[in-house]
Amino acid sequence: MRAAGVPEPEPDVTPGGHAGFVRRLFAKQEGHWPTDPRALEDLARSRIGATAAAYVSGSAGAGATEAANRAALDRWRLVPRMLTGSTVRSLTVELLGTRMPAPVLAAPVGVQGIVHPHGERATARACAELGVPMVTSTMSSTPIEEVAAASGDSPRWFQLYWPNSDEIARSFLRRAWDTGHTVLVVTVDTMSLGWRPPILDQSFLPMLDGVGTAMFTSDPVFRSRLPATPEEDPRGAVAMWDRELGTAGRTWDDLAVLRDWWPGPVLLKGVLHPEDARRAVDAGLDGIVVSNHGGRQVDGAVAALDALVAIAHEVGDEVPLLFDSGIRNGADVIKALALGARAVLVGRPYVYGLGVGGEAGVRHVLEGLLADLDLTLGLLGLHDIRQVGRDLVVPAP
Repeated sequence: MRAAGVPEPEPDVTPGGHAGFVRRLFAKQEGHWPTDPRALEDLARSRIGATAAAYVSGSAGAGATEAANRAALDRWRLVPRMLTGSTVRSLTVELLGTRMPAPVLAAPVGVQGIVHPHGERATARACAELGVPMVTSTMSSTPIEEVAAASGDSPRWFQLYWPNSDEIARSFLRRAWDTGHTVLVVTVDTMSLGWRPPILDQSFLPMLDGVGTAMFTSDPVFRSRLPATPEEDPRGAVAMWDRELGTAGRTWDDLAVLRDWWPGPVLLKGVLHPEDARRAVDAGLDGIVVSNHGGRQVDGAVAALDALVAIAHEVGDEVPLLFDSGIRNGADVIKALALGARAVLVGRPYVYGLGVGGEAGVRHVLEGLLADLDLTLGLLGLHDIRQVGRDLVVPAP
């Protein structure tokens, strides 16, 4: 069974794909941490402390949107095919000039320093070892140059929270491009933080303590506007950071300048409405990340997967669609691909891995996800991830 136009798996693909991870588990060479995402989250919560756990896991309002994300994924069922000889498989894809071992990226997650002292550097090293692209966050707790150094030659993208100052924004983009980030992901759903009771009740916003502001405090333009350096006056630097992130006034008209500022592809992250997807395509954007920020912004919002179905119907194959919000296992990845995504971003799970095991914990989560994806693809009777299509899923009864 091979979809029309899908080439044979590449010669370097080996039987079993990521089965080495599973073999190490059974041989007790691996498995210091759970493979069940729920158990891993519970372990991470016990290790990183209540305040950090509140920030990482906290959702908007009553958590209805986060719950909707999971429910939407559960409303679809996979339909395996038999006797296809799918023992040799390929997960490899190329997207926006980035070749990746699977259609999976490490989502932009800020302030990773609150869960592990090595923060984004540990994540970058784990991603580099696996070849999984990392999307570096504007709210990194590590300067982008250090994240890039830890990434080595591995592919990496940059996520922008657009500051008020165009000069600072342009400086960020120059630094990102100069450090090997090839795709720009502009987050448009977080012009201000949503109502998040977990962090409100803990009175905890790490950026106010200077964690997650390294992109700003290491930036030459930002520093030039301070009366004293961030090292001399940390509170003054935090106050200026706070003034720079009040960007609720951005509009569609502002997007045009990104073509002058960024040489590579530009994606919008946080799009949920089909009409907004259409506007993004008409504005010449190179792709869309369908996301509700993991349920962290608007309580009671549409589930990200439901939005993906509607957006895929609206814009089809005009631009690549990526999916974010709720991915926990290989079946989730395949459902998103079947319903119109070209790749997915995974966030909280690898941060929990970071919290329990640093670099090795991140690798454990991501390699486990790739192994699960590879195994699930074979059990569905497919040889190549590019064969995944709409006929592979049906609505749950």
